[in-house]
Amino acid sequence: MALTADRDTPQVVPSYSFLREFPVAAGKTIYAGGLVVLKNGYAEPGSTATGLVAVGRAEEYVDNSGGQNGDVTVRVRRGIFRYGNSADTDAITRTDIGSQCYVVDDETVAKTDGTGTRSVAGKVFDVDDEGVWVEFTN
Repeated sequence: MALTADRDTPQVVPSYSFLREFPVAAGKTIYAGGLVVLKNGYAEPGSTATGLVAVGRAEEYVDNSGGQNGDVTVRVRRGIFRYGNSADTDAITRTDIGSQCYVVDDETVAKTDGTGTRSVAGKVFDVDDEGVWVEFTN
């Protein structure tokens, strides 16, 4: 289930962790802690779709639900963050560490591309009982 409120998303801080700002897509709301993607150069919450570029974790809540492309910006941190694991045959396990994982929504990643319906989130850094640690390098 996609976010409906801000999320405290844990992180591992690699040496390349840094903040960037991206213009937010028209009609989109991004929650702090959510997985952020770029679609046609504009930030939006992660979702099941192709052609998205995952860029990291939102550092703040931004509401552009009534705005046009780029009316507001969102701060996004690049690094390693823990997100929810998908279920059943799409669940990520320790044997997937080092492999790509795929965006399901702004708080969940999966093992597969969903038969060509999902974009790459990043690489699986680790897996624990609370979720999947995803390394974002875009």
